[in-house]
Amino acid sequence: MKITTAIMLAFLMLTWNSGANAGDTLTIIDTMDRTILVPNPLNSAICSGPGSLRLLTYLTAQDLIVAVDDIEVKRRQFDARPYALANPAFKKQSIFGEFRGFDNPELILSLAKQPQVIFKTFPNMGYDPLELQEKTGIPTVVLEYGNLGMQREELFTSLRIMGKIVSKSNRAEEVINFFNVTIKDLNKRTDSILESKKKACYMGGVAYRGPHGFMSTELSYPPFTFVSAADVAHDTKTKSKAQRQVTLSKEKLIEWDPDVLFLDLSTLQLAGSASGLWEIRNDPALKTLTAVQNKLVYGVLPYNWYTKNYGSVLANAYFIGKILYPERFEDVDPFSKADEIYKFLVGKPVFTEMNAQFDNLAFRTVLE
Repeated sequence: MKITTAIMLAFLMLTWNSGANAGDTLTIIDTMDRTILVPNPLNSAICSGPGSLRLLTYLTAQDLIVAVDDIEVKRRQFDARPYALANPAFKKQSIFGEFRGFDNPELILSLAKQPQVIFKTFPNMGYDPLELQEKTGIPTVVLEYGNLGMQREELFTSLRIMGKIVSKSNRAEEVINFFNVTIKDLNKRTDSILESKKKACYMGGVAYRGPHGFMSTELSYPPFTFVSAADVAHDTKTKSKAQRQVTLSKEKLIEWDPDVLFLDLSTLQLAGSASGLWEIRNDPALKTLTAVQNKLVYGVLPYNWYTKNYGSVLANAYFIGKILYPERFEDVDPFSKADEIYKFLVGKPVFTEMNAQFDNLAFRTVLE
């Protein structure tokens, strides 16, 4: 089996170069190539930045946290974060800073139980990790959040680093294997479909740092990619590893006139005519679309909520595959599959609870 250079380097860093115990410490190299000594074994931590606590939850090590950033304690009408829904105890934790990595060193140092490690994603956002470590004296481990596409190896490296620190290396490999096997299953079901047999589709209302209307889309929407969907907005020229959210013109969408439309339900956060749901139900121009006239417009779960919720990416992919190629997903019940994914990643089947917040419009038509 071919092993990529990146995976081999990550393995060597974690085993030979950085895996040695030194008394009660462990030497780790984080994703900024910084050598850091962390306590071993670890019994307390905090997670700073989008997705950091999600990764710890995937590793079933969330009981280590002694405080959270303020997004975890806020009660809102909408919440599309499965890891948080599965762990309501997060809302009762002390706060160490603001969300998106705006940490407060003074709050951290005043915690009743001090964290032995700070895990930090998106180091260019919020409080500088080097300064945070200097001010608190607490080892601050930077992790690359990655994605399930071109940055999958970066995600896997971070899971392995975090897993090593919290004594969950076996679980990290289980999560990595789960992602690989699930994506392989999606690909296997659909990669042999001829282009001429594919239905043209479009994803509207895609969230990016907040909700947007129906003309907001992503040029390489991951669930579409996993099921080889004929996405009319797909940008085959892009070489970027980053998410590429854009707002298209209605004229362009009408020109494409896709067979099937999907709606990211994060748009329900917007009131009145700003909502993508209102647009698809009421906008005269959008009503001319073939998919709208045939009521082939389906709601999907928001996945970009405090960065990428990987379980929702995969759950959406199975539903989309079921709609576009029902014969290839005959054995799949999207509701049950979503809960199967969530139970593995975050410990609980939370689809029903999350869907209720979005008027139960996920995985069904949004037009009556």
